[in-house]
This record gives sequence, structure tokens and C-alpha cells, in this order.
Amino acid sequence: MAASALPRWRPATLIYRRDVTPDTQTVPLHTALCDKAYMKTQRILIRDETGHDVAVITEVTIAAFAGLEISNHTEQYIIEALRSAGALTLSLVAEVGGRVVGHIAFSPVSISDGTPNWYGLGPVSVLPLYQRQGIGKALIREGLLRLRDLGAGGCCLVGHPEYYKQLGFTNVAGLVHRGVPSEALYAWSFRGRFPQGEVMFHDGFAANGQQRQARDAIASRP
Repeated sequence: MAASALPRWRPATLIYRRDVTPDTQTVPLHTALCDKAYMKTQRILIRDETGHDVAVITEVTIAAFAGLEISNHTEQYIIEALRSAGALTLSLVAEVGGRVVGHIAFSPVSISDGTPNWYGLGPVSVLPLYQRQGIGKALIREGLLRLRDLGAGGCCLVGHPEYYKQLGFTNVAGLVHRGVPSEALYAWSFRGRFPQGEVMFHDGFAANGQQRQARDAIASRP
């Protein structure tokens, strides 16, 4: 989720329906309220994506990562590839005033020790104007709640250390992802046990837009 300077605003007021701590059976957050000095207080709704959301999810994702230097700016293609492969276990959007302003994806991962039912988090995106208001955290927490209800063992991600530590994610000794520093790989366990070995995200994470261009070229042939 890209960072962005914002006008002055009052802290978000979050409505927690359940407590959240790692390795327990309670994970939080279904809805939230967001209050900014430059707009009226509006309800944030988190829901499943629908077919009508596909284009706007792409727009939100592009805008969220546009100013992020560490991004390869392929996140929109990753989501598209996961969707096409039927690998979007969860695809949630955040609405404010009827407008989609955020999105999060969860997809299955493979772990070399054979641990089943683990998932990868990401990409997660929030429009720049709506960042730093708890929307990204709300999406993550709602996603974790739903994963738990699906019987997931846990969730892992590659992300910014300071951000994900705040949410209860942890670095796990012995859990690695090729090419990623250990301090950037985070995990959350619903059962108090963490796998050991290499995490392999879905092949959709290799998408860079070239696959789509190739499909479009084929489709345009007479």
C-alpha cells in the first residue's frame, strides 16, 4: 500500500466486533467509521468483489502503487492473473460513500514442508487520498477473519516490517521466500504453529502484463 501525504484529519474511529491477537480463535473488524477534517464522517463498508468491481479494482491498485519506488507496478496484473486462474480465495473491496477506495487479495501458497491451508496476502491497495485512515488495516483484519472461518492454518506476506508488525504478523525463523530478505517475510498463524521451509506464492505473482498483451494480440487477429 503506497504512502501519501494527507491533509490534516482526525483519527479514525474503529468499531471492533472481536478482539484480535495472533494464534487465537478471535480475529477482528467487520466495519469501521472514518472521520476526516475535510469530509463528512462516512461508513466504510468491506465486502466481496463483484464483476462490476473489476475495472475499478485495477484503477485503485494502479493509483495506490504509482508513487511507490519499491514496486514493479505489476500489482494490477497479479490480481488479474489470480482472478483468471481461479486463485482469488478472497477478493475484498472497501467502500466509502458508495465509492470503492481499497482492495485486498488472498490466494493459496505452497510451503515446502507440505503444510496445507496456508494463504498469501496481497496485493493490498488504498487510493492515496484515503490512505493512513485505517482502511488498509480494516481490509487485512476482515480478510484474516474470513480466512479463519474458511479453516486456514495461517497467512504469509512480503511487506514493510514496521507496518505489519503493528498488526501482529511476525518473522518466523526457518520460513523463507526465495529472493526476499527474512525481515520482509511475515506470517500469521491461527493455530499457534508455523511451517518451516520455503513459501511459494501462486504463479500469478509473476504476471507483468506481457501475458495480457499476448492474449490481446491473438484475439485481435483476423
